Amino acid sequence: MSKLGNLGARLHRGEIGYDFVKNRKIWYGLSILITITAIVGLAVRGLNMGIEFQGGAVFTTPKNVSVSVSQAEEYAETASGHDAIVQKLGDGSLRIQVAGIETDKANQIKAQLSDDLKVDAEQINAELVGPSWGEQIANKAWQGLGIFLILVVIYLAIAFEWRMAVAAFVALIHDITITVGIYALVGFEVTPGTVIGLLTILGYSLYDTVVVFDSLKEQTKDLTKQTRWTYSDVANRSINSTLVRSINTTVVALLPVAGLLFIGGGVLGAGMLNDISLSLFVGLAAGAYSSIFIATPLVADLKEREPQMKALKKRVLAKRAQSAAKGETAQAETADESYGDEPEDAAPAAVVGPRNQPASRSRGRGRPSGKRR
Repeated sequence: MSKLGNLGARLHRGEIGYDFVKNRKIWYGLSILITITAIVGLAVRGLNMGIEFQGGAVFTTPKNVSVSVSQAEEYAETASGHDAIVQKLGDGSLRIQVAGIETDKANQIKAQLSDDLKVDAEQINAELVGPSWGEQIANKAWQGLGIFLILVVIYLAIAFEWRMAVAAFVALIHDITITVGIYALVGFEVTPGTVIGLLTILGYSLYDTVVVFDSLKEQTKDLTKQTRWTYSDVANRSINSTLVRSINTTVVALLPVAGLLFIGGGVLGAGMLNDISLSLFVGLAAGAYSSIFIATPLVADLKEREPQMKALKKRVLAKRAQSAAKGETAQAETADESYGDEPEDAAPAAVVGPRNQPASRSRGRGRPSGKRR
């Protein structure tokens, strides 16, 4: 743990770091490939919508029914004439879900299931959801998602700037697409719990992005008044300075979610946990990725299209070329410029690594002897 803490401190001070912004085309290509795969999976397989969105009935059997899941699924499909989803719950009971059936037919299916499963009909609990109510729930979910995205863009445009708002919006769409595509490929059922998980991971992804953006905003104050660093250089430092914190918070958040998904949903058979845990697991991982590899590099791309940032980059590159021609090292250039022809209010956070400030040249001036006291 001490080594990880030292690594985080060195990353924060700029002593070491990885150039995420320079390799942004690799991350863009990887994200595009994953997004296309998710879209293709969504288009080919579609989403397995729960009865909350399309209407239907859910039948819950008593505990310890001596029927396998596959056999119960066959009984339910025969009785209803529709596809059925059967899950074995942790207490040994079966949850049989049949979508797209009428209310009056539910009683007939319940009676048939009681004969096939060899249980009393009164012991089978039936819950009905009308198709109009399910459609209303779906519309409300989409409206909530749309309002969330609009508010996010407005807030980031006010708190930071419109370029950061655009980058955050792209990252959020990236996370939504990947999560929904994984749901389509895996075939998990989409329920209100899925929507809750989706909105939760969007907030988490936004948190990671805002942390990096806040560091970037602070470090780019008066950036154009110096000739040492481009906007991309400072953006890269912002990512590195918050990298360990982002990784730590993501890992800590993923551990309990992984427990819900793989142990609760897989081993213990608590199928309803899959609805929210899969969206959380995929979304948390995608959100951490997008905040590091998508949002900040995209901001750097947008900012360096500005005329003043283009001019700054030209000056920085010219200065570096001049220093290289004179045989100066990068450290010597930094030390010289820290008190040379650069203005004193140049971006202080853009300096990478510790530096030793020279003694003040004005100390002792204005006294007759010129000596220091």
